[in-house]
Amino acid sequence: MGANQRLDKFLTDVVPGSSRTTIKKMINEGLVTVNGETSKPSLILNGNEEISYQTNIKEESGDYLAPENIELDIIYEDTDIVAINKPAGLTVHPGAGQKTNTLANGLIYHFRDLSNINGRVRPGIVHRLDKQTSGVMLVAKNNEAHTNLSRQFEAREIKKEYYAVTWGIFTSKEGKITLPLSRSKKDPTSYVGDDNGKKAITAYTSKSLGDYTSEVIFKPKTGRTHQIRVHSASLGNPIFGDSKYGGGNNKSKGFLPEVSKILNNSLKNLGRHALHSKSITFSHPSSKELKSISAKIPTEFETLKMELSSLHV
Repeated sequence: MGANQRLDKFLTDVVPGSSRTTIKKMINEGLVTVNGETSKPSLILNGNEEISYQTNIKEESGDYLAPENIELDIIYEDTDIVAINKPAGLTVHPGAGQKTNTLANGLIYHFRDLSNINGRVRPGIVHRLDKQTSGVMLVAKNNEAHTNLSRQFEAREIKKEYYAVTWGIFTSKEGKITLPLSRSKKDPTSYVGDDNGKKAITAYTSKSLGDYTSEVIFKPKTGRTHQIRVHSASLGNPIFGDSKYGGGNNKSKGFLPEVSKILNNSLKNLGRHALHSKSITFSHPSSKELKSISAKIPTEFETLKMELSSLHV
């Protein structure tokens, strides 16, 4: 892990939410040690070093995270980690345009101790889920657990499974999508396929749900932003309800009126995109045992499946 990488590049990947500039500053300020000694940002790693670091990331003034009594569905908890079943509609942490009513606000209300590697506004946050994506999410209760989990994510050792309902019937029941991704130049909140983008790999298995939709298990091998959503859409099968990537109301046009009516009602009743983080498997930061945690499929998905499975050509 980290072999043949520059030290600053490796740490930028390991510390979520950090920038190359911030990491270089940390290294130059002596906040990073390699095998117990300070180093330079340009150091090339051989992959066997022991790296320690302290963050010195300062949030902008006014970025105060207020505790909020937000109900959390806690699936698992021990002295190192918490696993949350995040509901759709809940943003993970404050950002532009939203300072309150996030998972982070709820976490600091319910838990006294959380990792602070990512600063005050991202307590315990090791990875993220999109706002409208529900499901299992890991939170670190201390910096040692945070560092360990971050390294597992960076090394692609953590296995994740997502359940989704998509538009259309897949050409192949199973396969692998290898489309590289980059941020859209037209819309900085979206991502697009780009041969010069970052490597992105998603495996999938699918089965038809009626004649107009499918249910799919996605297994992302990399963790790019919006990866599953863009990859699924690239096959012509956008996530049901995902208007950003072509899976919204416009997709229901062109069918028989009675079919379009049911599809539109299903979209309206769902009120989100149909993507759920089903399970996550990882090595526990302290015990090192392989641990798998699952989040049950939301009840609204069961209703959706009943509605869509009845639609036939």
